[in-house]
Amino acid sequence: MEMIRDEICDQIILSAKRIAQQKSAGKITVRDILNDLQLTNRVFYNRFHNIDEVLGILYEETVSKVRESLSTPWTGEGDFGEHILQVASGTLILTYESRQYMGAYVFEADSVNQANFEWWSQEIRKLIGIGKEIGYLKADLDDEAITYSIWCYIRGFNADALARNLPREEAVRLFRYGFGFLLEGLKKN
Repeated sequence: MEMIRDEICDQIILSAKRIAQQKSAGKITVRDILNDLQLTNRVFYNRFHNIDEVLGILYEETVSKVRESLSTPWTGEGDFGEHILQVASGTLILTYESRQYMGAYVFEADSVNQANFEWWSQEIRKLIGIGKEIGYLKADLDDEAITYSIWCYIRGFNADALARNLPREEAVRLFRYGFGFLLEGLKKN
């Protein structure tokens, strides 16, 4: 059976997003959406196989926004280290914004998503390569080890700051401070 793709699909996705702002995305049910939109089971299941399909769309939307932030190219102007801090801080800010409706669901999905890890690793390696090329970073850095360390720092910091309900501004301040020291240790003398 071919699934229907129409504006009701969009309404279902928006409903899931709205409901997730009040309860964890992982706890949303098809019944929640049906009640919110006053739809029947048939209407939902003609468009989606299950709630995980809807949440998967929200997850991809969230991940795309965060990835877009990380992919901000360095123009060659200004301080490269400040660019890296801006990009990493922007990722934290987007994580806070997506927390409104995806929270733990994104972190749980990211933890098991090898493709997402590989994408982030590739983007981090690109930044390391640029940093080495322009003489900002030490030439003898172990790219694989540094990439993994940066991935863990950013992901771990985001998860902890959200779990502790740190105010966004405080989380960004602490993140920039700590990540700045990590970058300082990677700099060419």
